Amino acid sequence: MVYRKTRHLLQAKKDAYRNGDRVLYNQARNTLNEEIRVAKRTYAKKLEDQFTSNDSASFADDTTLIGFIQDGDESAYREEVKQLTVWLIYLNNNKCSRTDVASVSSWSAPIIWEGTFDSTLVDSIYKQQNLTIATTVFALGKYMRFVKDFLESAEQHYFVGFRVHYYLFTDQESVPEVKMGENHSLTVRKVQSFNRWQDISMSRMEKLEKLIENELASEADYIFCLDIDTKFYGRWGAETLGRLVGVIHPWFFDAPRNQLTYERRPESQAYIPAGEGDYYYAGAAFGGSLKDVYHLTKTCREQLNIDAANSIEALWQEESHLNKYFLLNKPSKLLSPEYMWRDISASAAQIKIIRFSNVAKNYAEVRPNP
Repeated sequence: MVYRKTRHLLQAKKDAYRNGDRVLYNQARNTLNEEIRVAKRTYAKKLEDQFTSNDSASFADDTTLIGFIQDGDESAYREEVKQLTVWLIYLNNNKCSRTDVASVSSWSAPIIWEGTFDSTLVDSIYKQQNLTIATTVFALGKYMRFVKDFLESAEQHYFVGFRVHYYLFTDQESVPEVKMGENHSLTVRKVQSFNRWQDISMSRMEKLEKLIENELASEADYIFCLDIDTKFYGRWGAETLGRLVGVIHPWFFDAPRNQLTYERRPESQAYIPAGEGDYYYAGAAFGGSLKDVYHLTKTCREQLNIDAANSIEALWQEESHLNKYFLLNKPSKLLSPEYMWRDISASAAQIKIIRFSNVAKNYAEVRPNP
């Protein structure tokens, strides 16, 4: 079957990478990418045919979306079918008005920009599913000052009309009061203080892993992990939902590969060789299904611990490990820098709307160390 061939190619690529055989890795990667492109073209046609015939059961059983069935487990495969249906039908109907940006990755994952989705269509489908989106933020030390603006702006723009449960991790006693909207709630969790902002960053993966493992299995359907020193300015909705979601970094979305700031030291578990890499992803925002984000956080936590045992700290801490993870485990959906912009006052021709952005601040003043 087609999916078996792709699984074999995917395994061959992973084996070559782990064995350090760069020539074989490049060959395996190119062969896999071509096989996926062929399968996705067939898949897109099946999507349109099955969608228009309203035969969803047949579609789910007969689709050529392959590579996600692992050891007989079809959950990721069926999740992908659900997530890509709306997006691909929208593109197949030629409603995408963007020609200035790429709206699909080399492995055929959608890249979400303004003009590439119909918010009414997306919401009409996902609101029927009675979803809960868990959302985590960390506000340690002086970063508590950003909580009020984050939450108040989120209540205006973030998954409006959906059930949202915010989890705020902090070492502070006092938390600003913010009125939550209908079906939105906030839980505050106390965590230890750190003397280095780098340690705060690196500790997040373990906290997220434990939260998903111990609490969220019966509480949420998806999770997003966001930075607190940010603010929402526009819609962030169901168009962002996916099995594994990465956000393209606002400083590197149009940069050549040799300028991407991956960890380049082979001694680190976050190491990405020169000439490798797809996009540079922001550590300030990522998400997906509970299962996939759990695997991401667990893997990154383990890799961070190995580096720590070897007295190595990756260039950009957890963000470096996140980028290594996404290199080996491709996101099923990418969000454009609209969903993590660098500054509300900055502009770029490709950015038609700023949905979520860092806020201006004096890092030397708010961080516990330089």
